[in-house]
Amino acid sequence: MNTLAIDIGGTKISAALISRDNQLTQHTQITTPASASPTQLYKALVAIITPLKAHADSVAVASTGIICNGILTALNPDNLGGLRDFPLKEILFELTGLPCWLLNDAQAATWAEYNYRRETISDMAFITVSTGVGGGVIQQGQLFIGKRGIAGHLGHTLADPHGPRCGCGRYGCVEAIASGRAIAAQATNELAGKDAKAIFAAFHQGNPQAKSIIERSANTIANLVADIKATTDADCVVLGGSVGLAKGYIALVQAAMTQQPLTLQVPILSAHYHHDAGLWGSVFWARAQ
Repeated sequence: MNTLAIDIGGTKISAALISRDNQLTQHTQITTPASASPTQLYKALVAIITPLKAHADSVAVASTGIICNGILTALNPDNLGGLRDFPLKEILFELTGLPCWLLNDAQAATWAEYNYRRETISDMAFITVSTGVGGGVIQQGQLFIGKRGIAGHLGHTLADPHGPRCGCGRYGCVEAIASGRAIAAQATNELAGKDAKAIFAAFHQGNPQAKSIIERSANTIANLVADIKATTDADCVVLGGSVGLAKGYIALVQAAMTQQPLTLQVPILSAHYHHDAGLWGSVFWARAQ
């Protein structure tokens, strides 16, 4: 049989069946409800699970937000419409009748990327730059989760104390400067109202404002990578997410890293599992448990 893998993100919800021999089939995705109220999220889960559940014997979930004891809460309310105390594990069991394992999406992606590299490294971090900025940390082959599920939320570390207010309530978080939502929020004049994808297109066309916004994002991530190296002595840092994997972005982060002290420089790698790292990581994690 298969594991039903589900990845709940701020922009989309993905699902697929992953077999015991690691074949991914029936990949599908829907847009995350704009309000992400409990009712709307429940309906979205019903829609994406119903066609697949009969072909699975377990469920593995990666979700944005804090996962603690099967409960989902958005750390940044902008990413899931202020969703709090959503009984995700209970609802998934109600919908499928199958055993369920849950993990934060960036933690899941971290676990997937580590599993790909585990023969050569023991310490690494993963950063996803997407709608928000998430992350995860591996130390001596162990994934840091924390008692309350918050470990590795690297996007909510401080980048600029005078920076914009983050959805989590702090000022100047990495997420408030470097994320896809933040990139769009910084746009003015001819770029006003455009999303991150359009601003990247303008960047590649040589637009000066787009260049400034994208480079600020990349520089912020490079500083975060240096902080991670200083804190964990990681062997490498893996970058993923729709922004992190956008054309030219990793090269910008790598270039910014050369301006850091040599001791704090660390290889920055592209995510092997691309945009499906959360799906794969949730399944690898479920199997490990």
